[in-house]
Amino acid sequence: VTDEAVIDAMATVPRENFVPKSKQGIAYIDEDIALGDGRVLIEPMVFARMLQSAEIRSTDAVLDVACAGGYSSAVIGRIASAVVGLESNADFARSAEKVLLDMGADNAVIIEGDLRKGYAKQAPYDVIMINGAIEDEPEELFAQLSEGGRLVAVKLVNGVGRATVWTRHGDDVSARPIFDAGIPAL
Repeated sequence: VTDEAVIDAMATVPRENFVPKSKQGIAYIDEDIALGDGRVLIEPMVFARMLQSAEIRSTDAVLDVACAGGYSSAVIGRIASAVVGLESNADFARSAEKVLLDMGADNAVIIEGDLRKGYAKQAPYDVIMINGAIEDEPEELFAQLSEGGRLVAVKLVNGVGRATVWTRHGDDVSARPIFDAGIPAL
């Protein structure tokens, strides 16, 4: 990871604030951290490489899908102009909103909703990040990308996770695999 914006953002967001108290001592371990309800905080190196691949600019609006406790939204908020964190678990959404509020992250908002549907009310997005592996291409989310917008996720292909960047060009979306990554499926 060489993108200074990504490195700076991750260095300034206290990861331990986004995990259960019992796991705060291992918040910086380079492994997925179980948050409950089958969800994880993605290991830092995979998350950082996904962020770098998204090429988020300071003027971008970002949809952060499956933001869980809000860590990814907090980090993205340090890079982008605005971030909408989408979370289906009501407890995670409430917790994320509180932590972000306590941190003064005024360019990030957490919305509770269906992860597959995205959040069309704020579309189009310059970047969409998905915090978990997916099996099918997220067609409903592609429709929420701006022209030239990027969607980054780990796509499961024959049981192997492959971080992929999809880019919208008019009505078409192209895919570019980046690296292999083993993260749990949503």
